Amino acid sequence: MSPDEYCQQKAASSGSSFYYAFLFLPAERRRAITALYAFCREVDDVVDEGMDPQVAAAKLAWWRAEVANLFAGRAQHPVTRALEPHRDNFGLSAARLNEIIDGMEMDLQQSRYLDWPGLETYCYRVASVVGLLAAGIFGYRDARTLDYARNLGIAFQLTNIIRDVGEDARKNRVYLPIEDLQRFGVPAADILQARETPAFRALMQFEAERARGYYASAMSALPAADRRTQRPGLIMAAIYRTLLDEIQRDGFRVLTQRSSLTPLRKFWLAWRTWIAA
Repeated sequence: MSPDEYCQQKAASSGSSFYYAFLFLPAERRRAITALYAFCREVDDVVDEGMDPQVAAAKLAWWRAEVANLFAGRAQHPVTRALEPHRDNFGLSAARLNEIIDGMEMDLQQSRYLDWPGLETYCYRVASVVGLLAAGIFGYRDARTLDYARNLGIAFQLTNIIRDVGEDARKNRVYLPIEDLQRFGVPAADILQARETPAFRALMQFEAERARGYYASAMSALPAADRRTQRPGLIMAAIYRTLLDEIQRDGFRVLTQRSSLTPLRKFWLAWRTWIAA
């Protein structure tokens, strides 16, 4: 298959909400953002596959070398070959692609976060940087749009963390900051052993409000002049905020189940947001 077909298959098979945000884009921008998403999936899979940390670190080092190849005109992997035609047109940079890899490396180096600033750095690297690159692909005229993209990325990653608390705990990962656990009186053992308590639900309510704060900051930062071009991000926001609302309505039962929206509902939210924006 061609590099573009490889990336399209990678995006479609993931079942991610991002796929629905790309559907209405013009062809060139859709190919570019799909290739960027495929890059993120490739480096994320290195960590998620649960291989030996040294092997995973070596694979991430290979991807750093491949980013260098991309900007030297020697891309080898289907994903970087798909990114190459869009490298200059949409302001892709090696520094930002490497920042995404930095975020993946954090997962190899730590499974706990002491405080919010530490977790925010992780969220920035694995999500906000993607948002900044995506904003360039979608197109913007006002630099404030980058503030929107940064905050929206953190909101998305926080929503992911809330949704995946139980799944991550089964991998011995607790992303929720230790200072937050202590503030609400939630021992890490409660999370690792899937004990749902009133204190845990209060903690999750706090984290959900933190995420909503970032959604609000993102929306207030988005200039009206760029609202139309940034519609894919607004679609993602509609889907993720709806997911967060569903998790809360279900009583934050994230230790024992993983909430999701149906494909039909995601498509409806995408279509409605695209029309409204």
